[in-house]
Amino acid sequence: MKWRQMQAAPGETWAVVLDSHDEAMTALTGFAREHGLGASQVTAVGAFERAVVGWFDREARDYRRIPVEEQCEVLSLVGDIAVGDQGPVPHLHAVLGLSDGSTRGGHLLEGRVWPTLEVVIRDSPLELAKTYRPEVGLALIDLP
Repeated sequence: MKWRQMQAAPGETWAVVLDSHDEAMTALTGFAREHGLGASQVTAVGAFERAVVGWFDREARDYRRIPVEEQCEVLSLVGDIAVGDQGPVPHLHAVLGLSDGSTRGGHLLEGRVWPTLEVVIRDSPLELAKTYRPEVGLALIDLP
């Protein structure tokens, strides 16, 4: 993974480029924690050699895993980074393009990069906190 700061505080902006075989969620979580991000917007394009997206099942209060066991284009990856119980946490949604032109989409749970993932992260000087909501089964951003 390589990164470059494109704009300084306040409102820092980063270009982050993940390398082949990096696991996207692990790399982006590490980047967010290393840089103390707390209220960020994330966009990205690139490709994965394989991925897992999730669909949130309200009744089970958990994600149904949807494996994508083939090379796929990251047509859209958008989300945020907010502070959870264990520090900054990316919450990303992906639309992945398959070789036949079909798509898979959902909450990005795992993504093994190939050959690259080009990410832009725009941080804010504010901090957004996520609070676990047992009635929903998710940690959600809590605006005061």
